[in-house]
Amino acid sequence: MTSETHGRFKRWFWRPPRAHGEIIADRQVSNLELFYDLVYVAVLGQASHHLAGHLSVRGVAEFAVVFALIWIAWINGSLYLELHGREDGRTRSIVFVQMGILVLLAVFTADAANGGGRGFAMVYATYQLIQTLLWSTVWRQDRRRDHTEFLALAGGYVVGTGVSVAVIGASALLTATPRLLVWAGLGVAWIVGIALAARRSRAGLGLTPTDSLVERFGLFTIIVLGEVVIGVVDGLSVAEHDARTIVTGMLALSMGFGFWWIYFDLVGSRLPRANRVALANWVTSHLPITLAITAAGAGMVSLIGHAHDASTPASTSWLLAGAVATGLLALVLTEQALADAEQLSVVFRPLRLALCGGAATALIIGWLRPAPWLLALLLVAILSTIWFFAVSRFLRADAWGEP
Repeated sequence: MTSETHGRFKRWFWRPPRAHGEIIADRQVSNLELFYDLVYVAVLGQASHHLAGHLSVRGVAEFAVVFALIWIAWINGSLYLELHGREDGRTRSIVFVQMGILVLLAVFTADAANGGGRGFAMVYATYQLIQTLLWSTVWRQDRRRDHTEFLALAGGYVVGTGVSVAVIGASALLTATPRLLVWAGLGVAWIVGIALAARRSRAGLGLTPTDSLVERFGLFTIIVLGEVVIGVVDGLSVAEHDARTIVTGMLALSMGFGFWWIYFDLVGSRLPRANRVALANWVTSHLPITLAITAAGAGMVSLIGHAHDASTPASTSWLLAGAVATGLLALVLTEQALADAEQLSVVFRPLRLALCGGAATALIIGWLRPAPWLLALLLVAILSTIWFFAVSRFLRADAWGEP
């Protein structure tokens, strides 16, 4: 290898991250990012599996806390790649290290709220330590280049991830319930931190709405929709393969289809406004959306398992109805943050009322606890009605088609 080739190879592995403000407007999601996201299929699958076996108030609370931590990890990794990643050896090496850590995290996720909590905490702290090191590199680069508008943002992120390492690491010494409360507090702190950064920092979140950013969040939504498919397969695999059970399973699967139609046709391919508060709302609204879809997937197992019951078990009915209601209400926040929400107010203003009405109707259905097949059918009907309502408004405004 010549010295020139060696120099090029070294630079390919040791280039600094993209600095703040170096936005690639026409950037596309890379194959590396797609591979990185696939690891979350395993992590989320373990969290969903735990909820499927613990359909109770405590089980839902445990799932919500663990899911929030997983989502925060995904946000940290994905936004770093969006803002500072390159197509080089350094970025690849960093991502593969993170993927290895996430594989270990998946091992402890299913029992994270109980016996596996200590292992989950230690592995998660290691992941956050990597994020602290990465963002400290960005902060030093901003300081060298005198990017004063980004220094506070990058510095705050380094402090935030550093505190996360200490808190989540220390939680490994606690018993299950106190540890879960610490994790819940950490999740809330991250959401509040994002909101405060958007409102108080001159640079907001340092993000610029791009097609690749929208695609990243859409891909994560597809990952959690996959949990609905897995839930249906798991439910049908262990139940009797008679007509009623299969019909219930197919109706449950249609709920996943309904989520897909509503998300991707109404909000999933549309840019958020280039407004720091709107952008923060758009980002954080995806937490309850993806949490709700994953929870619905976990509920499919019980729904199909009770296909012959006269009424759906209360825990299953409330989980599925609550998941639909939560997802629809979160979509209100998402669509309010879109650039199209101002340009197509004739569509999106009445859509907010439709989403809220659909959420209320879902909760009523959950309270009534109809037979499993009927519960699934009615929830699919709610999702379908909202979609048809939205499309009719788009057609009236001559705005249906490519966003």
